[in-house]
Amino acid sequence: MPLIGLSILVQILCAIHCIRNGRNGLWLMVIIFFSVIGCLAYAFFEILPQYAGRREVRAAKAAAVRRLDPERALRAARDALDLADTAANRIALADALAESGAWREAADHYRRALAKTPGPERATRLKLGRALLEGGDAAGARRELEALPPSASQTENDRGALLLARSLEECGQTERALELYGEVGPRLAGGEALCRHAALLIKAGREAEAVPLLAEVEARAKRLDRMERARDAAMYDWAARTLAELR
Repeated sequence: MPLIGLSILVQILCAIHCIRNGRNGLWLMVIIFFSVIGCLAYAFFEILPQYAGRREVRAAKAAAVRRLDPERALRAARDALDLADTAANRIALADALAESGAWREAADHYRRALAKTPGPERATRLKLGRALLEGGDAAGARRELEALPPSASQTENDRGALLLARSLEECGQTERALELYGEVGPRLAGGEALCRHAALLIKAGREAEAVPLLAEVEARAKRLDRMERARDAAMYDWAARTLAELR
């Protein structure tokens, strides 16, 4: 009996969806006369395509693919480079290596791609700067990011400045790093710049100055959707705990 009741409920829900969304009336006959099978067919052909283009669905699908076959993108990028050694294929391979955490190898391919590309090519240089930083070469990252050509986009300039601030912090240039964090933190979305700024202030013994930054991170976190919040959960949890301790 519970299964029969559940199947009837599913039929009712599918029928309501069909009517409200103006689907072909023949679907009502399929839903009514073919019960669960009809509902599954309706869901597959009418409901799933409706949501397939949504960002959350695309992200979930990509995450599932990465879990099932984490080397897929990397293999494809290597195969493409074997077929044609172009700047675009070098960058694609470097991106895949960066995604897998192989930052030093990624930096090498970004450099090779830049050697094949005329002009400043800011986007690739920014990626190279990050790869150097994540790969442990903070000094190299600082040099690359300091020489980065300016962008017409303030957001892109701020992203480069955030990486430069991180490299300066790693190189022990605390005051300059704090200055850059202070400039980009209010403008960049999310809480990374603010959290890094607060953490460096705390490290420097300036806890009182960190409190308003962490309070802003807490306020921003409440405005994020669930997926954005989950992506940087560790960072936002750290900010909340640290703010509670400092208050």
